[in-house]
Amino acid sequence: MRGAAAWLLGAAALTGAGAVLAQNASELASQRGRQLFNQGAPACALCHTLKDAGATGEIGPVLDELQPEADRVLRALRQGVGVMPSFAGRLNEADLQALAQYVARASRGQP
Repeated sequence: MRGAAAWLLGAAALTGAGAVLAQNASELASQRGRQLFNQGAPACALCHTLKDAGATGEIGPVLDELQPEADRVLRALRQGVGVMPSFAGRLNEADLQALAQYVARASRGQP
């Protein structure tokens, strides 16, 4: 019985540790997305307004109003939209994902 209890406690501890690691990974991706939004080449903040990023661009849509889903942002980043160029050749997949997730969450007040 002791072995089972110890195993259950160990499993619970690992599950909790996994949740903390997942949260930390999510926070790091969000920080990376914010950094790319403000400092990319070119920075999204030059054209777009996004309150969380302190961006007041006036060329592209106001992302706080548009509140795009991450898949919509990712599609725009990969393919370009209107005067916005594609960033597929400029950013790796991890950065594209981080930026899309950041915009989706930040535009809804959930950085």
